Amino acid sequence: MADSFGPVLSGHERGALAHEGAPEETESASGASRKEPIRVLVVDDHALFRRGLEIVLAQEEDIQVVGEAGDGAEAVDKAADLLPDIVLMDVRMPRRGGIEACTSIKEVAPSAKIIMLTISDEEADLYDAIKAGATGYLLKEISTDEVATAIRAVADGQSQISPSMASKLLTEFKSMIQRTDERRLVPAPRLTDRELEVLKLVATGMNNRDIAKELFISENTVKNHVRNILEKLQLHSRMEAVVYAMREKILEIR
Repeated sequence: MADSFGPVLSGHERGALAHEGAPEETESASGASRKEPIRVLVVDDHALFRRGLEIVLAQEEDIQVVGEAGDGAEAVDKAADLLPDIVLMDVRMPRRGGIEACTSIKEVAPSAKIIMLTISDEEADLYDAIKAGATGYLLKEISTDEVATAIRAVADGQSQISPSMASKLLTEFKSMIQRTDERRLVPAPRLTDRELEVLKLVATGMNNRDIAKELFISENTVKNHVRNILEKLQLHSRMEAVVYAMREKILEIR
């Protein structure tokens, strides 16, 4: 069984296992080849926790920790300088919190994807993080193996939320829908029929590969549709697309 962060980051010594030199080619979560390792910026106000994450991620050949920061303000500066692929960031930190830093990081490093890694299981923090542009929201109770898996998934265009938080999110969406008297399906007039099909499948949690199989199209075509959907609806992530689909009743929850 994989260790959880509690024992790993507070006392378990794995040794210095940093690999010298990145592999020339690895595979992404979707099976596509990736020539460069996933570059990660670790942001947390606890130095011991940051060090623990570095040791754990150093064992992954396709992941490289390129920097660290102790608060949101420093994270913005580091993101602008390092241009990481993934920012792994705590929610509550001194000077500037992680959620507040999200928007600024997206401005200085638009290609960076942000995963909140926190002890906060409050719905408000989850909603605010999504609105600020976070693509993932994970609780620190997850296993060490799951961190690397989540990083790969988000780098590959997927969203990651801890199961307990996803349940809260869906419950809130259901409540929002039940509070409205409108029962008819609200169409998305700016989307084509195919894009609407893709959006419905994205909202069910399917990844690009599964959507491609479901619709009998290529994975690259799915990626293009997702990109067009986000652009047309002026959204920033697949998670925001899920929120949109729920709000507009494109996907019905029973």
